[in-house]
Amino acid sequence: MHGPASPGWLLVALCAATGAYCLLRMRSAVEEQRRAAGGEALMGFGMAAMAIPAAVFTPPAWAWPVYAGVFGAAAVRALWASRAQRHHLHHLVGASAMVYMAAVMAGSPTPPSGHAHGHTGAGVPLLTGFLLLYFTGYVLVAGARLLPVQVPVAVPAGAVGSRSGSGVAWGDRPELARACRLSMGIGMLAMLLTM
Repeated sequence: MHGPASPGWLLVALCAATGAYCLLRMRSAVEEQRRAAGGEALMGFGMAAMAIPAAVFTPPAWAWPVYAGVFGAAAVRALWASRAQRHHLHHLVGASAMVYMAAVMAGSPTPPSGHAHGHTGAGVPLLTGFLLLYFTGYVLVAGARLLPVQVPVAVPAGAVGSRSGSGVAWGDRPELARACRLSMGIGMLAMLLTM
């Protein structure tokens, strides 16, 4: 995308780390978790690649249609999966947003500085505004779900120790998956704001 280099590198690091964690989550014993983690890893790495500052790497003209094609296929897959589980609709919106951003970048003129994505005010304002509202709401809801909730736990008399041995693998922990999705939502907001 475009904008100052330091925030761009922070966005690249956030998205790449999220993609890497999602790859690790693909080792889960739960099939649905593996499927969702694969789509989220694709999204994280795709966002990281799109967020590389233009001063460092200017993608060739053919890269944007490739991004649009890959995320278009991911959107179709999410649409198909949403028949069974509603949460895939969020994946559909995310993949569609990536297609939209890739299409905007493909259609943007290259400024004299040679940076293919150093423009401002690109895209359809109404669609960009809708996506900004959607991801803002998503980030707020996802952040609220991460807030700790006090749950009274009955501890048998004489029991000693902590609950750290819950038997849940670290890749299957729901709070880590939520934090991963929150990170990607924040990244998507940052990318949409720089359009």
